[in-house]
Amino acid sequence: MIVESVSTLTGNEYIIFTIVSILFISPFFAKLLRLPTAPVEIFLGAVAAYFAFLNPTNHIFTLMSEVGFFYLMFLAGTEVNINILLKLDKKIFIKGSVYLSFIYLLSFFFVKIFDFPILFTFMFSLISVGLIMSLIKEFGQDVKWLKLSMNIGVLGEFLTIVLLTIVAALINPMGTTEDFYKSLGFLILFLLLVFILYKVLKIIFWWHPEWKTFLVPSDEDKDEKDIRLSMSIFFFMIALMYMLKLEMAFGAFIAGIFIATFFEHKKQLPHKLGTFGFGFLIPIFFIHVGSTFKVEQLSTDGLVLQAVLVTFIMIFVRVVSSHIFQSILSFKDRILFSLSHSMPLTLLIAIATLAHEGSAIGDFYYYVFILASLFEVIISMVVIMLLGKKSAN
Repeated sequence: MIVESVSTLTGNEYIIFTIVSILFISPFFAKLLRLPTAPVEIFLGAVAAYFAFLNPTNHIFTLMSEVGFFYLMFLAGTEVNINILLKLDKKIFIKGSVYLSFIYLLSFFFVKIFDFPILFTFMFSLISVGLIMSLIKEFGQDVKWLKLSMNIGVLGEFLTIVLLTIVAALINPMGTTEDFYKSLGFLILFLLLVFILYKVLKIIFWWHPEWKTFLVPSDEDKDEKDIRLSMSIFFFMIALMYMLKLEMAFGAFIAGIFIATFFEHKKQLPHKLGTFGFGFLIPIFFIHVGSTFKVEQLSTDGLVLQAVLVTFIMIFVRVVSSHIFQSILSFKDRILFSLSHSMPLTLLIAIATLAHEGSAIGDFYYYVFILASLFEVIISMVVIMLLGKKSAN
């Protein structure tokens, strides 16, 4: 027993040492390669697992990864201010809805052509604003195509998270048709309650705006009330989703929306939350994803070719659909706009993991989507940096 305990402890320490090493060196590699840090963390995680420095089934590693993923969804929610979304220009909203509809229709078209599982329609259509934030840091907030990309991306991501909850119920290996309809009913009820809560709190805070600063002080707060409240809402929503047997990532996302919508007076709060997340928890999720990717699978017949095909489809449907904004954006800006939506790295990997665990897709397509997500980021980022810099000049 003593020998086994020592062995387990040593194994955990070994994995933790590897994780912190990757956490430290990945930003330097990312800067050298001029890529976002996430793909680099995935790559380093895969290499570390290949040389047996990481074990993706380790319970501590897995738990930290899950928390990292939920926190990532939470931060994605903090980018969605419902008040701003509701004030979105009507024409932009309609064009954005048509744009998203075209993406789903074209994705369905390619699924039928290549005889892919119907689930791929959803996976090809994913929109995520996660990496758009890194573009805003690079180009600024006043770039027309990037501002539009963020507004439409928020709509797309919200739709994606709702559909994710439905898909999660559909591909639940332990679930039945009755369980699915029950989960769908809980989802509709939950969204209705969230809407009612939004209206109630909006009225309360309109009459008593001082309550906002009481809960989240605008000035310096030695007790960090803003962080404490944020974390309380974050874990409460996850627990609620777990109790309702809904996708917990959706709860984390709604928690983030709540923070962004009702406590917008604390401008630095999303930055404070993001600093901790992107500096520690979220990279562990990406490292874990990389560790689940078996490098030797690259030699599997057709794997790389399928990943290239998936990459092409996901970029192509967005480029074609972006022409709905012809009256708003120039041709070059439409290309930049579409490419900024062509790298839903986090959500694509999350859905692929969910589908794999639910036996909706096998090992082959799990690796295809992880590889495709990396291809998309590399291609999109390189082209955006080249075209974007030229536009700026």
